[in-house]
Amino acid sequence: MGLAAASSSYPLLNAFWTIFEIFLWGIWIWILITVFIDIFRSHNLSGTAKALWFLFVLVFPLIGVLVYLVFCGGSMHERSIWQFGPRDLGSSRYFPTTAAGPSASTADQLEKLAGLRDRDVISTDEFEREKARILA
Repeated sequence: MGLAAASSSYPLLNAFWTIFEIFLWGIWIWILITVFIDIFRSHNLSGTAKALWFLFVLVFPLIGVLVYLVFCGGSMHERSIWQFGPRDLGSSRYFPTTAAGPSASTADQLEKLAGLRDRDVISTDEFEREKARILA
């Protein structure tokens, strides 16, 4: 007797199984959308390469997503930081105590800023401006 046959006599198991399937579909759609966004966010891919990745993921979704994650997944986090890093830095100008934390010292703020500069999230000019603002 398979799982489907056994679950028909247990309505709660049917409900659990349906919720679990909906959860898996939600995760799958989220991963698929994330991969599509990352394809277009990538600066190291040419327009042709982006179009080919898009078509590959669109035509063969499961294989396409897995192959994309193997070949380009390591740099997805860096692209996300690159896009949202300046926004975080801009918000810290308006909300310095909440963005840096109420107990963050000047040295901690400068260390975080230097880390952003070292990871090429912000430019040297932005680093110098923020450094001057923190030290002022």
